[in-house]
Amino acid sequence: MHEMAIAEGILSVALGYGEKNKAKRIGKIALKIGEMSGVEIDALNFSFKIIAAGTLAEGAELAVERVPLVGKCHKCGREMPVKDYNFWCPYCENGVLNIVSGREMQVAYLEVE
Repeated sequence: MHEMAIAEGILSVALGYGEKNKAKRIGKIALKIGEMSGVEIDALNFSFKIIAAGTLAEGAELAVERVPLVGKCHKCGREMPVKDYNFWCPYCENGVLNIVSGREMQVAYLEVE
């Protein structure tokens, strides 16, 4: 389960920030997770809850913003949502889509006390 490794990375970022800023508690960790990242949110929440126990982040909410998969045609330049992982431009039918968004995995912000 790669969600455990992701949860460890999130916790490391949050604790580093919390300690640097002398936080007493981390209440919320906002994440941006791309549609194509392959992250299972329920597994991530479960993993995070386990590893955060006994830390500043114990009980912290993981607020996840899902980022849609969007592509831009290499040929005609149009940007569009990618459906069913079809990376062929439906407009010009002659170009391959480059990924603009949808692979993100980042901590957007933290709320600390």
